[in-house]
Amino acid sequence: MSFLRPPGALPEKDFLKACVHCGQCAAACPYGSIRLLETLGPERHTPVIRPGDIPCWLCLKCPPACPSGALRPVASMKESGMGRAVIFKDRCLNWIESGTMCMTCYDRCPLRGEGMVLDMGYIPTVGTACVGCGMCEYVCPKNAVAVVPDARKTGTGETQ
Repeated sequence: MSFLRPPGALPEKDFLKACVHCGQCAAACPYGSIRLLETLGPERHTPVIRPGDIPCWLCLKCPPACPSGALRPVASMKESGMGRAVIFKDRCLNWIESGTMCMTCYDRCPLRGEGMVLDMGYIPTVGTACVGCGMCEYVCPKNAVAVVPDARKTGTGETQ
């Protein structure tokens, strides 16, 4: 199983070795976006973001709070690289209902026009600058968007 880690997270294998399970990243998050996993094994008490519950607001306060280097410093929100949004076209109002103008995901994207773009002026499409913050997943009224962890960080080489 792969997890959406906070901004600046090392690749998963390295992250699990470096994280000291202290929770300082979660404490530094003013939005409560970072939760500590309540599981058994090496993932126990490691930080995750569940965008369907609370997205990452890209404040970037978590990397400086990490004492172990499991979260590297991030210079800008465009470099946070947590994951990537996926749009389920069979659920998206603009994809399934001609004339619908729901642009909630686009309007709430912190990288609007780059992370979430509009094809033909109204069809939401994930752009190349998507960092996986999950704002689109959080606000979509039809649950037509999900964020998957960055495959380069999960160690699988494939999108999860």
